[in-house]
Amino acid sequence: MGFVRKFHHVAYRCKDSKETVEWYKKYLDMDFVLAIAEDRVPSTKDPDPYMHLFLDAGGGNILAFFELPTMPPMGRDPNTPAWTQHIAFEVDSMERLHEVKARMEADGIDVIGPTDHTIFQSIYFHDPSGHRLELACNTGTPEMSRRLDAVKWEMLEEWTRTRKAPKHAAWMHEKELS
Repeated sequence: MGFVRKFHHVAYRCKDSKETVEWYKKYLDMDFVLAIAEDRVPSTKDPDPYMHLFLDAGGGNILAFFELPTMPPMGRDPNTPAWTQHIAFEVDSMERLHEVKARMEADGIDVIGPTDHTIFQSIYFHDPSGHRLELACNTGTPEMSRRLDAVKWEMLEEWTRTRKAPKHAAWMHEKELS
C-alpha cells in the first residue's frame, strides 16, 4: 500500500454554490461540511473572489466545488467525449440505486441505466453544473475479482503495445453478445 490514505478532497467548479449544496443533499444525501470564501487565491495570490464548498461524500472522502463569479462560463474539453469524465459514487444496494433513479426522474432529471457492467451496475445523470455523475452498486463475485486481477498487467502491456482492446476479460461481456 502506498502512502496516500484517501482523497482529502476532489474539487470541481460549480455554477451556483447554494444550488449545488442543496442538490447534493437532496439527491445524494451529502452533508455540507465547510465553506471557505476568499478574495485572493492562497496559492497564487491572484485577486479572484471565490466560494469553496466541501461536501461529505462518505468514507472520509470530500467532494468540493468552487464558484468563480468573475470567470467566463464553465466549459469542457471539446476533445474528450462527454461520457469519459465523471465522478462515480458507490452505493450500498440495487434498491438504493433504483430509489435514487426514481426520485431524480420524478423531478425531471434524465437518468441512464441501470447499466450492467458485470461486476457492478450503475446509473448516470448530471448535476446542476453539468458534471456527469454515476452511482454504482457492486454486483461482482470474489471469483470475478480474482479473474480480473490475474490479467490486469497482461492487458495493460498488450494495450501499451497495440492500442487495441485486449480480450483477456471478454467474459464480462459474453452475455451481451449472446
